[in-house]
Amino acid sequence: MSYIVDFKDVSTVGLESSPVVDALAGLRANEARYFMNKYKHEFTVVPAGESQETLDYVHRILKEERDIEFAAKPLETSRFQVENIKFTYVFYEDGLSVNVMYTVDDPKKRAVGFKLSDGMDIPKELVEKFKFARQKSKLAGTIRGSYFVIKGAY
Repeated sequence: MSYIVDFKDVSTVGLESSPVVDALAGLRANEARYFMNKYKHEFTVVPAGESQETLDYVHRILKEERDIEFAAKPLETSRFQVENIKFTYVFYEDGLSVNVMYTVDDPKKRAVGFKLSDGMDIPKELVEKFKFARQKSKLAGTIRGSYFVIKGAY
């Protein structure tokens, strides 16, 4: 069952098993606010158990592009298109958010982003492979983020 993320009244629905549940809920709400402000798009998530195709898509890109396979359990996903960009998100139990930004008509504007919830350690799969920049958020505290450019076609 899908859930529209409310960025005004942050909820932990669907994320309760995370050790950083409040920070992860804030990170998810931060994404919802961004898409509403920039694109007037409601950010909707689906339980990972109901979105295997989305998980397979993200995991395939991670594996083929950088040989990354996360041990953490995926909790929720989101997949949608605004304008000419396809966005795909996976929120993991450890507090990690992975997003794929895939511009339909410009292969030079395709990337995978990683965002770490406040209070979580860098996942072992990313340690020493990526440098993380810090960003302050009223909803999510301090977000650490990194990314890589997608070279293949998916």
